[in-house]
This record gives sequence, structure tokens and C-alpha cells, in this order.
Amino acid sequence: MDTADVRATNRRVIEQFRAGGEVEGMHRERLVLLTTTGRRSGEPRTVPMMYHRDGDRLLVVASNIGAPKHPDWYLNLAEDPRVKVEVDGREFEAEALPLLGADYVRMWTELEKHYPFLADHQAKARQAKRVIPIVELSEED
Repeated sequence: MDTADVRATNRRVIEQFRAGGEVEGMHRERLVLLTTTGRRSGEPRTVPMMYHRDGDRLLVVASNIGAPKHPDWYLNLAEDPRVKVEVDGREFEAEALPLLGADYVRMWTELEKHYPFLADHQAKARQAKRVIPIVELSEED
């Protein structure tokens, strides 16, 4: 799928998600919309993605399907960790915090149990010497 196709799919998913109905080809209950600030443009950039709950924590994975570089949304939040989250009929401001150390290792092991395809993504990313980030979206008070 080329970049134009991905953008068109993302626009469709975002529209369907915000409309509150079925999201074609996806599990609505596993989707989050994440809005970051473009690191070059300064404009809001919204992407749909799968999320995982770890207790009260909301986590997203910057796998980029194992590509050699991080996804743009991750590069954006690395520059400015203040993000907007839309999930479960709620919208809130959050801080995006990459997991580190033992917390990262524990969660990666857990995520691979739930989503075995992540092992393939990690193997591809490692060939490019990239570690796939796991990011906690922590609601701001």
C-alpha cells in the first residue's frame, strides 16, 4: 500500500470512528485516534491505531510494521509529547511517555502474547537496528 492509499484509508477510518458506527475492516473496540503536533508543520496530525490496556494504562506500539524507521506520529510525539486521544467515546489531552527498561521488557513480552504478529515486526525492525517503542498515553489532569 503506498502513502496515498494509507492516507485515504486513515481518513476513512477516522471519519467512521468519529461518526460512532462500524469501522470497515477494523475492530472499533481496539482503535484509538491519536493526534500529535507535526514536528515540521506545527499542524495537528491524527492517526488511527490499535491500542492495548494494561490495567489503567493505555498503550500504543510504534511498530510501523517493522519498517526501518519510526512512524511519523512517534517522531512527532518525541518532539512534543502533548497529544490528544480519542477512545471509548471520550476525548482527552495526554502526555505520551515511551516505556523504558524493565517496564518495556515486561510489556513487550505481554504484547507478543496478545499480538503474535509483533514478533515479526520486531524481527524486521531489528534488521535495521531499530527497537520498536511502546508508548503510554497518560491522561493529563
